[in-house]
Amino acid sequence: MVLEKALVLSLSFMLLIVGTNSINFIIRNNCPYTIWPATLTGSGPALPSTGFELAHGASYTLAAQPSWSGRIWARSQCTMDGARFVCRSADCGSGQVACNGAGAIPPATLVEFTLNGNGNMDFFDVSLVDGFNLPVRVAPQGCGSTACPVDVNSVCPPELSVRDARGGVIGCKSACLAFNQPQYCCTGAYSTPQTCPPTNYSKFFKAQCPQAYSYAYDDRSSTFTCRSGSTDYVVTFCP
Repeated sequence: MVLEKALVLSLSFMLLIVGTNSINFIIRNNCPYTIWPATLTGSGPALPSTGFELAHGASYTLAAQPSWSGRIWARSQCTMDGARFVCRSADCGSGQVACNGAGAIPPATLVEFTLNGNGNMDFFDVSLVDGFNLPVRVAPQGCGSTACPVDVNSVCPPELSVRDARGGVIGCKSACLAFNQPQYCCTGAYSTPQTCPPTNYSKFFKAQCPQAYSYAYDDRSSTFTCRSGSTDYVVTFCP
């Protein structure tokens, strides 16, 4: 009996330590409509949810372990199509509200994190490498923020535009997605920073959102850091 009590106390202490060391992602919806945020784990323990509904003005908190890396994005214009859950914008193709390990189907505005444990540096960014669907801001509590706060869809070139059934633009493709050519995708002979400079299309995205990744090698002005374990991260869609 004494041994059992000791094991319970030890387990409770371990859970307390894990809870203390976790990092919170606070997801907020400032869009004037419902969205469905989603997550994809690259490494580390998976987040508690891979997809959920978030009404206008609502927020949802996800606890991550300090070793987590992955992506957060948001889907919109989602409905049930028979037994399947589908979204016109940034769907993950799982057929459910939960993405269950599936990533965003571009175009999608991505928020990317690499958490590196207490005492090290976290890395985070907003990426338009897979195109744009919704504005977003990442605001660590106590560190510098990054964002793509404007509606890129409203000025998207026609050749990059993705439209809904009513003709409204609901996504802006990257040039890589639209044309599948190596100079836009930084592949083949263009697979290094020296051979894959910015194009007119990546410059368009950069002009709209200077802090966001506009193409694969846009590191210098687009990667942000914060001391790991020192902050929670507020991710606001339509800031």
